[in-house]
Amino acid sequence: MSGSPTICLIGFGEVGQILGADLAKKDVTLSAWDLLFSDAGSDPSKAVTGLRKGKSSEDAAKGADILISAVTAAQTLNAAESVLDALKDGAVYLDLNSASPGSKSRAAEVVNKAGGKYVEASVMSPIGPKRIACPMLFGGPYAKDFLPAAHNLGFDGAQFFSTDYGKAAAAKMCRSVVVKGVEALLTESLLSARHYGVDETVVASLSDLFPGPDWEKLSGYMISRALEHGTRRAEEMREVAKTIKEAGLSPLMSSACAERQDLSAAYRYALENKSLPDMLDAILNGRGPERRL
Repeated sequence: MSGSPTICLIGFGEVGQILGADLAKKDVTLSAWDLLFSDAGSDPSKAVTGLRKGKSSEDAAKGADILISAVTAAQTLNAAESVLDALKDGAVYLDLNSASPGSKSRAAEVVNKAGGKYVEASVMSPIGPKRIACPMLFGGPYAKDFLPAAHNLGFDGAQFFSTDYGKAAAAKMCRSVVVKGVEALLTESLLSARHYGVDETVVASLSDLFPGPDWEKLSGYMISRALEHGTRRAEEMREVAKTIKEAGLSPLMSSACAERQDLSAAYRYALENKSLPDMLDAILNGRGPERRL
């Protein structure tokens, strides 16, 4: 892919805004679409600077050489279908969404059938620290050919993973069983421990059992991630549950994790507290749907 590409961002939440800011430093033409653009007071609407704000997903996608989808997990297929009529022949559709292998494969089918080139991508770390350069796994038959262009755009952490759709998604989803699961476990464990006044003892025992990490700092960080992004993480964990089912297994842990992440989102106000004990107290004593711990 040569010249100055036209890039469309589908979804302009946290990930879309980071990508937009980093891509704006390159020799590219940018457009974006987000469902919340209809609300002038929304974060995506207020964040639009230096790029063309589409009147619709089709309007934003018109003429784009590369489309980057960064929507919530449940909207993966809807996002792909929303741009099909505007899809330029041979345009690359880079799907960064945290969706199951089945969901990614269905999105690939509709994009490729419409003349696009679907590239599956799995983001394998929080995007904040390294931003566009964070580790990503690219998959599908067009992934290897697109990789040099992706590196030129700043996707330095991207690597080719598989020619088969679904493999990169499976790696991401199976990783999330542990990462999001630990967040949920720590939230449930330490809230209960704080209620009984034994949280310091529990944290100290974790340090003995799993030496290395600063468990108080790590616990505070992981619980805060659940509070801040619980709704999005719950949606991702439902996609993880689909992934487990697609493997013929029962998603007992993943389904429970989705419920705990959903509950965590209701206590976002507790993020005002920086110390772990204060954060736990704010949840236990504050507003929210659950006080059964």
